[in-house]
Amino acid sequence: MIQRYFLLPILLCLLSTCQSTYQAKDYDFPKPIDTTTRPIDRQEKKVYTLASGISADNLFDGARLNGFEQMDDDKIRAIISPENEPINSSPYYAFRLWSEAAKKVVLELHYEGAKHRYWPKISKDGQTWNLLVAEDLRYDADSTHVFISLNVNTDTTWIAAQELINSSDVRAWCEEQAKHPDLSLSDIGKSTLGREMLFMEIGRGEATKKDIVVIMSRQHPPETTGYLAMQAFVEEIMADHIIAQAFREKYRIMVFPLMNPDGVDMGHWRHNAGGVDLNRDWAYYNQPETRQVADFIVQTAKENKSKVVLGLDFHSTYHDVYYTNKATTSAIPSFQDYWLLGINQSIGEVINERPSDLGAPVSKNWFLTQFNAVGITYEIGDNTPRDFIKRKGETSAEEMMQLLILRGE
Repeated sequence: MIQRYFLLPILLCLLSTCQSTYQAKDYDFPKPIDTTTRPIDRQEKKVYTLASGISADNLFDGARLNGFEQMDDDKIRAIISPENEPINSSPYYAFRLWSEAAKKVVLELHYEGAKHRYWPKISKDGQTWNLLVAEDLRYDADSTHVFISLNVNTDTTWIAAQELINSSDVRAWCEEQAKHPDLSLSDIGKSTLGREMLFMEIGRGEATKKDIVVIMSRQHPPETTGYLAMQAFVEEIMADHIIAQAFREKYRIMVFPLMNPDGVDMGHWRHNAGGVDLNRDWAYYNQPETRQVADFIVQTAKENKSKVVLGLDFHSTYHDVYYTNKATTSAIPSFQDYWLLGINQSIGEVINERPSDLGAPVSKNWFLTQFNAVGITYEIGDNTPRDFIKRKGETSAEEMMQLLILRGE
């Protein structure tokens, strides 16, 4: 009996040690950022109806409308507020408009504490989107108010900062990709509000000892152009040509297509439901989304005796840019140079690379400090033509696959 009680603490200790090896390591980055949970202001979901007979609503996933007011006979105002502050000045909006009688109005987008970023998109069905024509848009002097000339009637008009791609849309795309035998779809946990954290695993045959490439997207909710590039990138990996087949045979690809499902469906400007920028939470993983993804990547690598060699995080900003690390001691130190050169030669893109030393706890720095892997933040411009985004996503995937297939062990 004494011997049994003596062994119990040792067994518990061993069990605890074993479990802890599957957790991502904390790292003290040079520029720490507090990512503990902060309160958010939830928008009220409702239909707004004005005395003039014009109505607006935010009753759909991905909507953002915090108020709706009549200014004068032919002018209306949509109030757009962030989920909390301080926050990146990227005011996101998405709502529907209709009117009892046909009329022409001026719609003001009124941002609270931010400047205009996203050129308005217009749709009649929430699926097919067109850019608002330039002559129907004007700004005030400091870009905090935007004025749109619109014809409204009984038909619904959708107005959004970017094309709507909510969590249901992402799942539908993932399920379509999962029809391929080399791709499996699952979820690895839940977001702050209980939405599924989707995960796609790509590869052929046994996963053991195969190097891992990680792909992620939508840490920031409005950044749809980065997501569109990620889609094209993954679809090229899933192609049936010989390069893609060889790549799926040699590597394991881990894809997290929707890192922030709460923020996306709640129409947030930047943060998750915990009021935090997830791409600043890669040091201590205070938010469940980063905690689960980070631990899952570490666990997968350890269980399969594999190495993570490359992490690509797809985002959007004002212009196309690749944020890279200056460090050249990663597992494949020459990768980014040859990869960017290949993209340049294939599509003629003038490469905008921004290398930097370790600073804030962002994903590209996490890949380097956690795995000694190449980490790249792959940014697509807000207004980059959608056909070019697709071509760029496909080309960059093909260039990556060729380089990594030829890479020595």
